[in-house]
Amino acid sequence: MYTVQLSKLIEKMNLENLTPDLEIRHIKLSQPDVNRPALQLAGFFDYFDSERVQVIGHVENAYLQKITEDEVVILSKLMDYKVPCIVFCRNIEVKDAIIKLAYEKGVPILRSAKTTSSFMAEVIRWLNVELAPRISIHGVLVDVYGEGILITGESGIGKSEAALELIKRGHRLVTDDVVEIKKVSDDTLIGTAPDITRHFIELRGIGIINVKTLFGVESVKNTQSIDLVIKLEEWNRDKEYDRLGLEEQYTEFLGNKVVCHSIPIRPGRNLAIIVESAAVNYRQKKMGYNAAQELYNKVTNNLMKKQRPDEEEY
Repeated sequence: MYTVQLSKLIEKMNLENLTPDLEIRHIKLSQPDVNRPALQLAGFFDYFDSERVQVIGHVENAYLQKITEDEVVILSKLMDYKVPCIVFCRNIEVKDAIIKLAYEKGVPILRSAKTTSSFMAEVIRWLNVELAPRISIHGVLVDVYGEGILITGESGIGKSEAALELIKRGHRLVTDDVVEIKKVSDDTLIGTAPDITRHFIELRGIGIINVKTLFGVESVKNTQSIDLVIKLEEWNRDKEYDRLGLEEQYTEFLGNKVVCHSIPIRPGRNLAIIVESAAVNYRQKKMGYNAAQELYNKVTNNLMKKQRPDEEEY
């Protein structure tokens, strides 16, 4: 199970910490969802997920103001479940008695200026990415015409050289050598670079180069969805390679399938142009045009036309 520090959430969402003297380094978030504790404020705690961030908006605050029971007592019951934090949205004024209670219970009280709905949507989206299942693989990830192209293959086959040529042609590097892949949904995989190797490329015979420094900030990107995998492999005369592309081949990462092309490597082949062509062809297919299918239809129609005169004779 992956976790994220509460302090990172505070920094990312620009939250105001109303309990700054409370130690929060040990508090970690493990659930990507948040909870508006309306039922809990009413005293119903069945199926309560205390590991979620608790968000109090205008409705919950209005309820607390109108009930006859002391709101501090109600919040005390909520804090007894050791929730990671309580966030008041819309810059709601928090009473000193609640702040004092929070220190006693060890529960941070935070405040946001955002509306409740927009804050919850942003936090859920961010936590889903931060807490997503992930793996690290050997490869190169580049952004080519807006498509995330993951180039894989054996060490020394030419992945980094192909990426460098793509950068020279105006495309962007995400990561070289190590690709961290996160599954943010059943349809989307996000690739990024480890902090220590971000923006660096290793070229055998030359060494390490800093792409951001050498080619400028427009040549790099921090994250990119993985849309297409290109697997580089040594040319094998005895192997049959796909020459039409009528049927898509797939590879799988974290349970998600991604379109995959196996590209044989021979002297004289321009890998950068091949990758560019694969990216454009993939975009065309997403937009509804398939060149291989069009050629197949033309050949089929042509054969049918040639057969018709013979059929009329009978």
